[in-house]
Amino acid sequence: MTLKTIDPMAAKRLLDEGAVLVDIREADEHAREKIAGARHFPISGLADSKPLESGSRPVIFHCKSGARTLANAPRLAEKIGDTCVEAYVVDGGLDAWKKAGLPVLADRRQPLELQRQVQIGAGSMGLAGTLLGLSVSPWFFAIPAFVGAGLIFAGVTGICGMANLLMRAPWNKAVYGQTRSA
Repeated sequence: MTLKTIDPMAAKRLLDEGAVLVDIREADEHAREKIAGARHFPISGLADSKPLESGSRPVIFHCKSGARTLANAPRLAEKIGDTCVEAYVVDGGLDAWKKAGLPVLADRRQPLELQRQVQIGAGSMGLAGTLLGLSVSPWFFAIPAFVGAGLIFAGVTGICGMANLLMRAPWNKAVYGQTRSA
C-alpha cells in the first residue's frame, strides 16, 4: 500500500467520518501537544510494534512537519492491517494542521521536547564557554570543544549523552521514567 498525502482540512473531514489518526512522534512530543483522538505509534518503536488495526477505516499518519512520516512511509505502510483500504500522510504534519486553524490539545506543563532541551543545553554550554574563554581564561574554550565533540559523537553513533542525561532529569521523569535510553 502506498501512503498518499492529504491536506489538513481533508484529513479533518476524514476524521469526522471515522478515519483513524496516528501520531508517529516520540513520547515527549506527543505529551506536550497532540491532535485530539490521535493514537500514539512512535516511529522509534515501529520495528517492535504489532500491525495497526483500523478495520476498514482509512488511516492518517502525522508527525510534526510531515518529513518524518514521508521518510518512513514504506515502513508505516507495512504496519497497516490487511483490512485498511486507504492510508494517508498529513501534508505538513502538525505544523500545517495548526496553521490551518484546526484544534490541538496542548499541555504546557509537560517538558519541552527532548531535542529542544538538548539544543538549549548545548547552545548554552557553548556560549558560556566561549564568553568565559574570552573574558576569564582561555581554558574555558574547552567547554565548547567538549560540546562540539559530543555532538559529533552523537551524530556518528546515534547515542547522545546529553539526551540520556536529560531523560533522567526530574522534569522529564513523567514522560520517560527511569528505563528508557536513547
